[in-house]
Amino acid sequence: MFGLELPLFAFSKAPAVVAAVSKAGGMGVLGAIAYEPEELERHLKWIDAHVEGKPYGVDVVMPASYQGSEQGGLDKGVLEKMLPAAHRAWIEELLERYQVPKLPEGESAYESLLGWTHARTRPQVDVALEHPIKLLANALGPPPPDVIEKAHQRGVKVAALTGSVKHARKQVEAGVDIVIAQGHEAGGHTGEVSTMVLVPEIVDAISPTPVLAAGGIGCGRQIAAALALGAEGAWTGSVWLTTKETDVHPAVVEKLLAAGSRDTVRTRSWTGKPARFLKSAWTEEWDGPKSPGPLPMPLQFMLNADATTRIHRFADAEGSRARELLTSPVGQIVGRMNEQRAVADVIKDMMAELAESVRRLDAVMASRKDGKR
Repeated sequence: MFGLELPLFAFSKAPAVVAAVSKAGGMGVLGAIAYEPEELERHLKWIDAHVEGKPYGVDVVMPASYQGSEQGGLDKGVLEKMLPAAHRAWIEELLERYQVPKLPEGESAYESLLGWTHARTRPQVDVALEHPIKLLANALGPPPPDVIEKAHQRGVKVAALTGSVKHARKQVEAGVDIVIAQGHEAGGHTGEVSTMVLVPEIVDAISPTPVLAAGGIGCGRQIAAALALGAEGAWTGSVWLTTKETDVHPAVVEKLLAAGSRDTVRTRSWTGKPARFLKSAWTEEWDGPKSPGPLPMPLQFMLNADATTRIHRFADAEGSRARELLTSPVGQIVGRMNEQRAVADVIKDMMAELAESVRRLDAVMASRKDGKR
């Protein structure tokens, strides 16, 4: 479908990671959620100039359901009025307790809506389709029919992530070309079923539509397992967060490198929908008895906008405990992310281990043919 040398897809918001994976023979996929259309345009131009003509993709988020979706989407002003004063006060008290300074006067917080609504995401899609991308991926449901049609008219394949067989079937009916079966172990928004169980269920349910396996994949043996389960390749994300090409805050990278596979939690405290994040004081406070409870998407992310900006800005500030609140979407594979390495080196080891795994399995099957145990 794409002429790839490796059965490897890599989701990252860092353009350098995307280009490095594609140049190595896989497909880098740029996460557009963090970028305004102008920023996305700049990053895609950079990728075009550095990817050496290799295929790459873009990932957007057009949720199937969110606050206001029934009304066709509400504008930012209306949504902001829906943020409860009690929630705002609770977050401000939390930041004061962790000694997180306020932003300088006149400086605004990180844009709070980003791509969590269709109105904000459509301009991102329009920008992406003006570039030579080969794949448009969407999380939290299939893209709207007109977006799928527009992508197909440009010769761009469409993928969608899912955590259930029911939703996988709906995605295929909607016209999606590739389904990404994302298991419970995955970072970010993820469902209830583990990768080992989910992948063969979806493969059997939607054949011949190709399936990519996602969730808990960060080494060659795990890619081999994905292929053995019937997937055409692996969709990876967390493993690239600690590479040398990452654009993740250095303090977050430090926390990720020190974390184990049990140091993640599935929480609604970031976006309003269940997502796997690194455990931190932030996730613990939201799950605590005094928490007002998370709001639905996109209100929760809007509520967090000022806090997110301040926590990252002052993570290294003397006298502040902001670093304790730092978190990041990451899967349980974080336990294997123990050193910062170049993307090319990570891929080299992945493919060597994949090849060795296949040889070992071939040897097992050969011994059975010979009647050996």
